[in-house]
Amino acid sequence: MPEFRTRKALVNPELRRRGIYLLPNLFTTAALFAGFYAIVQAMNLRFEHAAVAIFIAMVLDGLDGRVARMTRTQSAFGAEYDSLSDMVSFGAAPSLVIYEWALKGMGKLGWIAAFIYCAGAALRLARFNTNIEVVDKRYFQGLPSPAAAALVAGLVWVLLDNGWSGEDARWYACGLTIFAGVTMVSNVRYYSGKDINLRRSVPFIVIAGIALGFALVSSYPPGVLFALFLCYALSGYVLAILRWFSGRKNLARPD
Repeated sequence: MPEFRTRKALVNPELRRRGIYLLPNLFTTAALFAGFYAIVQAMNLRFEHAAVAIFIAMVLDGLDGRVARMTRTQSAFGAEYDSLSDMVSFGAAPSLVIYEWALKGMGKLGWIAAFIYCAGAALRLARFNTNIEVVDKRYFQGLPSPAAAALVAGLVWVLLDNGWSGEDARWYACGLTIFAGVTMVSNVRYYSGKDINLRRSVPFIVIAGIALGFALVSSYPPGVLFALFLCYALSGYVLAILRWFSGRKNLARPD
C-alpha cells in the first residue's frame, strides 16, 4: 500500500507536497514581526519605538519582492503572504499607533479617523491585488500603503522628537490620518519606480546623489523621512493638477 501511494505521487505531481521559498518569505516574516512589534510598543506607550518599527517594516517589505524577483522565487503563496503582512504593518499598526498617541482623546472622531485609514489600507491592497495585471506598472493607483504608513509614523516620530504630546498634535494627526486613508483609495497616480533597472549601469552622479541622500537622512532621520514622504504624498496631486492644466491648454488650442 505505501508503495502504491509513492508511485501515484510520482505519476501525479499535484499530489506532491508543495513547499515555499524560504528567502523572500523570511523578509516578509521580518516585516510582519516589525508591524506586530509596533502594535505592542504602542500598547506599552512607547510610540517612538513603534514609529521606527513601521519604517523598518517598510524597508523589509521593499526587499522581499526584489529578492524574489532577483532569485526567481516568486510564488502565489508569497504574494498572498506579503499582502497579509502589509495589512498588519501598514494598515492596522499605523492606525493603532496614531490612535493611541493622539486620537484617543477625540472621542468618536478619533476612532473614525483611525478606521478611515485602516479601511483605506485594506481597500488599497485589495484593489492592487485585483488590478495588478491591467494597470501601468510605472505608476501606483492611489498612495501606496507603505508610504501612507511612513507618513503617519513619520508625523508621530518627528513631533515626539520635538517635544510635542499627542494631545497637542491631535488635530494635525487627525487631518493627516484621514488624508492618508482617503489618498490610498483615490485614483491619483504615484510614480512606482518599478521601471528602474538595478542591473543597468548609471552615471557616477547617480551614485553620488544616493550617497548624499543617505547622509541627509542620517543627519536628522525623523524630520527628513517625514518631509520626503510628505512630498511624495503631495506629488501625486501636483502631477494631477499639472496634467489637468495641460489637458485644458490642449483643448483650448485652435486646430
